[in-house]
Amino acid sequence: MAAAATSPRPTSGRANVPNISGGALVAVTIHIPTPLRVYTERQASVSVEAATVGEALNALTTRYPSLTKHLRDGEGKLRSFVNVYLGEEDIRFLQKEATPIGAAADLTIVPSIAGGAA
Repeated sequence: MAAAATSPRPTSGRANVPNISGGALVAVTIHIPTPLRVYTERQASVSVEAATVGEALNALTTRYPSLTKHLRDGEGKLRSFVNVYLGEEDIRFLQKEATPIGAAADLTIVPSIAGGAA
């Protein structure tokens, strides 16, 4: 008698994004800045499962495709004016999008703000 196929993890609203890094998937909370919440159904934070920062961002943009153009350029690279922090560490000074998430399971997106008073 064949066993019924079951999913190893519940898919309760989580984006189905492949784990290309081979690392252990962890639950990640991505904090969304106010100007970008219009693209995440007004969510201040979004939970995904990923092993790296890049996988987490891919899961986020898979769930909310209209957010992609605000985070990535035409070549798929993270835009230069978008800063991403893993815990309190800027990923630009770590391994960028290849940074493993590990136990620090909070990502914060911080778009640069230009301009000011003259």
